[in-house]
Amino acid sequence: MPDLARAFAVQRRVIGALLIREMATRYGRRNIGFLWLFLEPMMFTAIVTAVLALVPDSGRYVGVPIAGITLTGYSCVLLWRNTASRCLKALDPNRALMHHRNVKVVDLFAARILLELAGATVSFMVLAFLFSLMGWLGAPVQILPIVLAWLLLAWFSAGLGLMLGAASELTDLVEKIWRPISFVLFMLSGPTFMVEWLPPQLREAVLWVPMIHFVEQLRGGFFGPLVTVHYNIPYMISWCLGISVLGAAATRIISRRAMLE
Repeated sequence: MPDLARAFAVQRRVIGALLIREMATRYGRRNIGFLWLFLEPMMFTAIVTAVLALVPDSGRYVGVPIAGITLTGYSCVLLWRNTASRCLKALDPNRALMHHRNVKVVDLFAARILLELAGATVSFMVLAFLFSLMGWLGAPVQILPIVLAWLLLAWFSAGLGLMLGAASELTDLVEKIWRPISFVLFMLSGPTFMVEWLPPQLREAVLWVPMIHFVEQLRGGFFGPLVTVHYNIPYMISWCLGISVLGAAATRIISRRAMLE
């Protein structure tokens, strides 16, 4: 037990040091520095919301505020898409760190994943608060579904980042293929629409995309009986487990290669 506690303490210090290094490398120490971690996704979501709000009668015909649709949709997209993108080829710029005995490949991925999760989460919470103050968005109807949806999406995003990050070290094709695929998934994951608004045939097809289930559950918590949502929690958990296992297996493979190098 003491050995396990000591191992966790070492792991915590390593990831903490990698987090500081990642923030310093990515954002520097000038101007507002690491605050860009939160402001960047906030600015993107806020600008999209403001533009769509200028469209006449936007959102009113469905009975829900457009700010709520864009906040829930784009915040979710930024979470899984940024996490996956940041993990691609994460080993190359940090290969020198592998000479340190306590630094493992999984630590490099964990630092980047935690940064993206923190940035997207703070952005989502701050924007929800600001939109409520501005009268663009009412208070959430149910908190528990929102929290559960966000935690499941964070799990999914971490697994996706781990899987793609490890796979990108095995072949360069992963990075090239992921970018167009992520764009298609972005369009299908419901950033500006709800599943209920689609024709029945298209609705069934879109529900094969796992990301849209998290968005639907999040919106169900925000809007309650105002909207009809479509999501399947067992399906969401199955995806989270599947990509986490694949990610762990791929990370184990590249960890062995890194040790040999």
